[in-house]
Amino acid sequence: MSRIGKNPLELPKGVTMAVENGSLVCKGPKGTLSQKLVEGIEAKVVGTTVTFARTADTKLAKAMHGTIRALAMNMAVGVTQGYSRKLEIVGVGYKAILAGKKLSLTVGFANIIEVQIPAAIEIKVPDANHVEVLGMDKQLVGQVAADIRAARKPEPYKGKGVRYADEVVRRKAGKAAASGGAKK
Repeated sequence: MSRIGKNPLELPKGVTMAVENGSLVCKGPKGTLSQKLVEGIEAKVVGTTVTFARTADTKLAKAMHGTIRALAMNMAVGVTQGYSRKLEIVGVGYKAILAGKKLSLTVGFANIIEVQIPAAIEIKVPDANHVEVLGMDKQLVGQVAADIRAARKPEPYKGKGVRYADEVVRRKAGKAAASGGAKK
């Protein structure tokens, strides 16, 4: 039995969850999210408590029992508080510019890299070197932040590139200086 899956989920105030057509639908102040239930997992909503049980002991149902409960918890948090990821752009001349639903990144290449922003995601650019990705779907927020970071990952020698705000980039030493003597 899954230790996470057997714990009941208490919904925050203002959040409703229902099972509709084999999917778990969560509604809250920020919007609506849904998650398809895996075959062999059953969700029961009683008031503000949601419980998850396995109806079959298949390998997939055992593996997904705790995962479905965790995804439901993420949906409940997402429709009330939302999620955010902060990114930093480090490097001389590196910057981000927000234009409508496109984020333009100048990160040391000859061309400007444009990242399309999905409709459910909001991007804030407080200054040219900081980007904040906001949304209610935890997976989508993380994926958009990863796509932005992938434009130019931080390199280990000078630390230039796009990194998460809480990321620590391990720096490497450069080439060792040549010895003073000439080779014979």
